[in-house]
Amino acid sequence: MAKKYEDAGVSIKAGEETVDKIKSYAKSTFNKSVLADIGLFGAFFQPDLTNYKEPVLVSSVDGVGTKLKIAIELNKHDTIGQDLVNHCVNDIAVCGAEPLFFLDYMAFGKLDTFVASEIVKGFSIACKENGCALIGGETAEMPGVYQSGDYDLSGTIVGIVEKTEIIKGDKISAGDVLIGVPSTGLHTNGYSLARKVLQEKYKITERIPSLDINLGEELLLVHRSYLNLIKSFKNKIDVKGISHITGGGIVGNTIRILPKELRLNIDWSSWKVPSIFKLIQSAGEISDDEMREVFNMGIGLVFVVSKSDVEPVLKLVRELNEQAIIIGEVSKLS
Repeated sequence: MAKKYEDAGVSIKAGEETVDKIKSYAKSTFNKSVLADIGLFGAFFQPDLTNYKEPVLVSSVDGVGTKLKIAIELNKHDTIGQDLVNHCVNDIAVCGAEPLFFLDYMAFGKLDTFVASEIVKGFSIACKENGCALIGGETAEMPGVYQSGDYDLSGTIVGIVEKTEIIKGDKISAGDVLIGVPSTGLHTNGYSLARKVLQEKYKITERIPSLDINLGEELLLVHRSYLNLIKSFKNKIDVKGISHITGGGIVGNTIRILPKELRLNIDWSSWKVPSIFKLIQSAGEISDDEMREVFNMGIGLVFVVSKSDVEPVLKLVRELNEQAIIIGEVSKLS
């Protein structure tokens, strides 16, 4: 008997239906720089370079790791796309860049139009919040690689910065102060360990006394965007460096922007670690060093500024109704 593509687990019809359903979400993010609709072989974006003398493009690509498994288990898929966009936006924002456009990749064991559209809905929400356009992507159905019900995501962000305003940490010096900004939970890192230790003891829908919401809701809290905060800071403060705290923790990410002759002195007692991290540590009997290497421990962003700028920073934070904590300083290698 002649075989069809659908016999191998791939539905062209489902793919077409998915594209039709997600088009409206993508188009809701379009601005005057987007020159073509979704569906062509390439996406067209004409940036407005009027206010730039030496524009530099900044790009980043990332995923959301096994946080996906929580979304799949709870059948809640409208926040995972926001996680991905915000993660990517933060990665270029810490370099001083502002996002222009975002591209996504979604791969499914068996394509579910509802799930795909909910994910893209999340992309569109975050793209609009960050002022960037969702101009294209790829949706793949890959039976044999992914199980039915499973999927994976990746995203690519492209942004722009004036060459003279690039932030890369080269001006950081001994005596500079580290100012941390709170995260919204785990963000998108450490989920393989968190899932392993938590799901051995608790149900994902369980209400745990130390948390304000049930466990699944806590683990799906959206990875927040720091774009507007960073824009406010860099316009008013001489920010020497910024680190986005992802896999590798506070130290692992912040040393990436330090000149080689410097080191970090973190005061780990300077902020209150959120309950979810204490729950993970207790459930898995995990050491402090391991926790600090895997998780953000409640700090999602670190600014590096001169001591003379600390008070202006804290004043600006209060004006913006944000929170910030002095979490340490930079010193010379001994």
